[in-house]
Amino acid sequence: MQTRRTATDMQTSLRGIAGRARRDKKARFRNLYGMLNEANLRWCFYKLNRKSAAGIDKVTFKEYEKDLETNLTDLVGRLKQKRYRARLVRRKYIPKPNGKSRPLGIPALEDKLLQMAVSKILVSIYEEDFLDCSWGYRPGRGPREASRHLADDLYRGWYGWVVEADIQGFFDRIDHEWMLRMLEERVADKALLRLIGKWLKAGVLEEDGKVLHPATGTPQGGIVSPVLANIYLHYVLDLWFDRIVQKECQGFIYMMRFADDFVCAFQYRWEAVRFMNALSKRLEKFNLETAREKTRLVQFSKFNEGKDDPFDFLGFEFRWVRRHSGKMGVRRRTSPERLRASVKAFKEWIKEFRNFKISTLMKALRRKFQGYWNYYGVRGNFRSLVQMYNQCRELLYKWLNRRSQRKSYTWAGLDAMLRSSAIPAPRIMEPYPRC
Repeated sequence: MQTRRTATDMQTSLRGIAGRARRDKKARFRNLYGMLNEANLRWCFYKLNRKSAAGIDKVTFKEYEKDLETNLTDLVGRLKQKRYRARLVRRKYIPKPNGKSRPLGIPALEDKLLQMAVSKILVSIYEEDFLDCSWGYRPGRGPREASRHLADDLYRGWYGWVVEADIQGFFDRIDHEWMLRMLEERVADKALLRLIGKWLKAGVLEEDGKVLHPATGTPQGGIVSPVLANIYLHYVLDLWFDRIVQKECQGFIYMMRFADDFVCAFQYRWEAVRFMNALSKRLEKFNLETAREKTRLVQFSKFNEGKDDPFDFLGFEFRWVRRHSGKMGVRRRTSPERLRASVKAFKEWIKEFRNFKISTLMKALRRKFQGYWNYYGVRGNFRSLVQMYNQCRELLYKWLNRRSQRKSYTWAGLDAMLRSSAIPAPRIMEPYPRC
């Protein structure tokens, strides 16, 4: 009963904040720090990922839960007495499909807990402010749905040119001073702002043991980082595009942003070129810049059949094609680069784990394929799914037959095992629109 009342009270408070933010677009919120009490933190604690890696404190979810009430009382006491200190963020590097690595920050458990509570508060405020062009890290808005909306909007619009852009090292370059100034537009609680400032300034423990104290950025992987990133780009990019760029253009224009990746569509080339020049100056003001190798202008028009360049966004390639009906349409297929990277990653996986139990391998394989079909299983992309499946099937055949000196599987035997293990075949997971 206590947990249920806690959830109800917290959700009621968040709905009240969201309602006020919706009614009054200039409202500034006070007394938010007081919401970081035992009851609300208990509710947020059970929203954490129980299996997430431990931070520098080496405290896991289960260990903290054993004496949860005492731990929460102690934490709230330190918050009230202003004795709370953000711990170092443990940094881990995750391989990317292009061969590079992505830095991931892993905060200590109490930092995760407080960040969860603060992110809930900030989301309840800023979800009422964010524009429709913003898709990343928002409730009910995933990348597959974003790709479908982008394809539909490009199909219906009168656009001829697309600017494909990416911000260079965005999470490492967020300006702390600008970040806090932006938050002050809606948050008038100095204690909460100081708490966020502590996370922004928290040191980073590298894998080699070095401790860095970055003057900019927020660790990618922190629970509060996604909403802070969206707030930053809401002011830097979204509002600027909506209020300034839109008014200066004579033709139709459009933008979709997913985290720090975005595409903009223009009716006229000269307005697209002008936007690219203005974009560099706009980002520079906020300590940002575009990644040159990922930023380009492409012609993208239904009236220029066969002569357009495709562009990539969210792992999909977008291209105008003539459908079976004879009409032009925007097709999404797995980006060739992403497909090659996925096959390469699969090869490394099966090569390393080929000697595991077959039942264990098949269980992991089911998850891998199902996750891939869930993401890339969009209408018009079946051929790419089959290509992915066939290449991975060939790798399975090769490496499972290297488990011993004797050949273990024929092609028929491998296919029979895949069927008996309920390995999902390529399939379109995206529902068809209702008429």
